Amino acid sequence: MVASDGFAKFLREQLGPLGPVTMRRMFGKTGVFCDGVMLGMVRDNTLYFRIDDDNRAAFKEAESFPPLNYKKKGGSIDLSFWRAPERLFDEPDELVSWARAALAAARRVAAKRERTAPRRKSKPRS
Repeated sequence: MVASDGFAKFLREQLGPLGPVTMRRMFGKTGVFCDGVMLGMVRDNTLYFRIDDDNRAAFKEAESFPPLNYKKKGGSIDLSFWRAPERLFDEPDELVSWARAALAAARRVAAKRERTAPRRKSKPRS
């Protein structure tokens, strides 16, 4: 289920120090974006941050919760988003710190995708 309007507003306010934070509904969840990259997702008013190999150790506390996932062909596919601990919502500076680490991971993922994307050949003009 997507983020409620109130939770989305709360996140935009709390994550404001990162820059303009936007939300977009997608696949029954809400993507959390900054600078055009998705640093988090919300499902059922629960925030999940983007993780990668570089920030996995910093997010060790979040590893105790199941990652964001979806069901496919009777199995579960884990995504690279880990649940933000509830205590962060009482610690705004630390919430922003985690969000910065997630934003950095999102930028690395986006850069990697750009490098590996197949280049389209342009059609010759007649």
